[in-house]
Amino acid sequence: MDLSLTPADEALRRRLRTWLAANLPRSRRDDRSVEYGEPERIPAAKAWQRKLYEAGFVAMRWPREYGGQGADVLEQTIVDDELVRAGAPGLIGLLGVEMLGPTLIEWGTPEQKRRFLPPVLTADEIWCQGYSEPDSGSDLASLRTRAELDGDHFVVNGQKVWTSYAHLADWMFCLVRTDPEAPKHAGISYLLIDMRSAGITVRPLVQMTGDAGFNEVFFEDVHVPRANLVGGLHQGWQVANSTLRHERNMLGSSARTQQLLHAVQRLARRRGIADDGAVRQRLANLAIRVEAMRLHAYRELTDAARGRPPGLPALVTKLVSTELNHDLAELALDLLGAQGLGTGGLWSFELMFTLGMIIGGGTSQIQKNIISERGLGMPRG
Repeated sequence: MDLSLTPADEALRRRLRTWLAANLPRSRRDDRSVEYGEPERIPAAKAWQRKLYEAGFVAMRWPREYGGQGADVLEQTIVDDELVRAGAPGLIGLLGVEMLGPTLIEWGTPEQKRRFLPPVLTADEIWCQGYSEPDSGSDLASLRTRAELDGDHFVVNGQKVWTSYAHLADWMFCLVRTDPEAPKHAGISYLLIDMRSAGITVRPLVQMTGDAGFNEVFFEDVHVPRANLVGGLHQGWQVANSTLRHERNMLGSSARTQQLLHAVQRLARRRGIADDGAVRQRLANLAIRVEAMRLHAYRELTDAARGRPPGLPALVTKLVSTELNHDLAELALDLLGAQGLGTGGLWSFELMFTLGMIIGGGTSQIQKNIISERGLGMPRG
């Protein structure tokens, strides 16, 4: 691995730290009220993303022609890490920036790129992901939401579930079945759906955290222009895998996990039990796992800098980071004892939220199957 920072990289880090010191809003990353449905906070969240974009710190790896900086992977990583370490609010348009945008750059038509990419960057349009269905979660290719081509429109009927941001979103990137007679992976298409279309109903789902960030979405004779088809007809599975690759990268943040470890270590010191043998052993085990994850992230970063596709290492990053974050929250609650009970505290929220991240983007069990079969050559169970 060669991750030496150039003078330009060091200058970028200093510039971002200086900018954050002057511009970081009072709302911090652990304030999830925007994500989970307080409409009065949305304008401030959009303003933060727009301000960050105007400063040149959003979607830096996007090509300049599409509003990015044409930055390399190390520059983007420096920015991502500094934002996490500063406790900066997350992007309200994260799914658009990290998932839809790169997918459209790869698969979209020139007209789709001109229409949809600029408002993704500025958060003028918020996106949600229409993948999972009540009977199609881990086995995504078994989805049943139908889209029938009628002239220059598709007519969509069906249901999606666990749809993050649907209650806030202007648009959805959605998988639909356009050929019910084809093998299940072959008859799927990828549509961009206006969430204000007639026939769409969004019902928020209250989670165990008490929040309602996930949603059910129902489609009843929803008309979608054929121009909103990404990739060819029935090629949605290939397009969707591009999006999933970016999603798994998005869900695995080594900087965020390191930040959680340091928070747990501080908690143990504050409670005066950092020197307890059992606590030290658990902290040491977690610290070793976090360090191994950090080194794996460096290896993945080196591959990206050399132009190698992410492949299976990205699945490992998603698997390890989400499970580590959950285990760190679990230890924090153990350290708090009775004080950690209930749903009002940060660590109890973190425990429940990180459990959802273990499921999102493909469950840990699915990730392990893919890694074992495709990476290690093990037979299918």
